[in-house]
Amino acid sequence: MEKFQDLDIYIEKYGQKLIDFLPSLIGSVLMLLIGLWLIKIINRFVKKFFDKTEYDPTLENFIASLIRWGLKIVLFVLVVTQLGVESASLVAIIGAAGLAIGLALQGSLSNFAGGVLILLLKPFKVGDFISAQGVDGTVKEISIFNTKLNTVGNQLAIIPNGKLSNDNIINFTGEGIRRENLSFGIGYDDDIKQAKDILLNLVSEQENVLKIEDRMPMVAVAELGDSSVNLTVRYWAKNEDFWNLRWVVLEEGKARLEAAGISIPFPQRDVHHFNLETLKK
Repeated sequence: MEKFQDLDIYIEKYGQKLIDFLPSLIGSVLMLLIGLWLIKIINRFVKKFFDKTEYDPTLENFIASLIRWGLKIVLFVLVVTQLGVESASLVAIIGAAGLAIGLALQGSLSNFAGGVLILLLKPFKVGDFISAQGVDGTVKEISIFNTKLNTVGNQLAIIPNGKLSNDNIINFTGEGIRRENLSFGIGYDDDIKQAKDILLNLVSEQENVLKIEDRMPMVAVAELGDSSVNLTVRYWAKNEDFWNLRWVVLEEGKARLEAAGISIPFPQRDVHHFNLETLKK
């Protein structure tokens, strides 16, 4: 009987505490649901705001992510406070948790810092074609912790911002224009001047090749190779015209050289055969 009496006492004692705690619990749940709904509304408003203005897409994605995470942290603090946790205790808990999380997530913090550096220094932006960490692709999105690239094969590459901000990056579209350097090999018996004129005329005929001071197209002898005289064809073009021009010049260049009777030799090697018996004599 005494056990049942003790059980009744515990139920009465803690049941009353549960009843007293229910308003705070219900209020916290409501605050959480309403807060998440408001955060979603705010995120939509931020997105619409950026869509109507001409901000850098890189800055848009980063600020949107920062606002989203910041609001969630504020909501967490409010919900916990509503549950009855004192502010001083909450600060101590957050400090201890922050230290533990910081030690456990050093890589993530490094990625966050890298994202901030990318945003401030702007080595690249959304839409640029870059080469980094062994991956070539167009920048699709820069978020707080990583950067997403669309590769030439339309694969999605996700690279941590920490590595991007601390390693070499080649931005192919950062300057707006690019210089091509194509190589054509001709035979040693062919007329070098004729081959140069054919290739230079071909490049000069292309409307999208830039013809401005100090950046005029040119053809020169680059190397006297083992089996060919290698000519280099250099010209400047805008980023959007670069690849189409490359393909046209390569194909048409080969066709015109062949039509003029100029050979494009493949690597050759002379092999001398000696008769050992003859050498012994």
